[in-house]
Amino acid sequence: MNVKVLILIAGFVLISGCHEQSNGVGEAVAIEVCINECQTALDGGRNLSDGPCLIDPIENIGWVCDVAHRPRQEIDDMPENQCSSWIAAYNEGRRMHFVEVSPECDFIRAS
Repeated sequence: MNVKVLILIAGFVLISGCHEQSNGVGEAVAIEVCINECQTALDGGRNLSDGPCLIDPIENIGWVCDVAHRPRQEIDDMPENQCSSWIAAYNEGRRMHFVEVSPECDFIRAS
């Protein structure tokens, strides 16, 4: 994770006084962090076409960042291409938030 992303996360946590956000503020931060991490991966020459998990979890806010396709492809549903903490939470009946971006780093969805 690059320094700018870490500073952004640290600043958000200090300002909010919380470790996990379930409102729109946490979602907005998660989306920004995910897009930035995706762009850093692309700039570094990483091939994202297999839809990898990029951040698992996003530190201090309880979200994960995953690459997927629009429309969704079979490769996106393969466990090795999904974030393990999201899968674990789902299997245990817990809520875990996620952000999906395309292999080109375009925002797809957050939940």
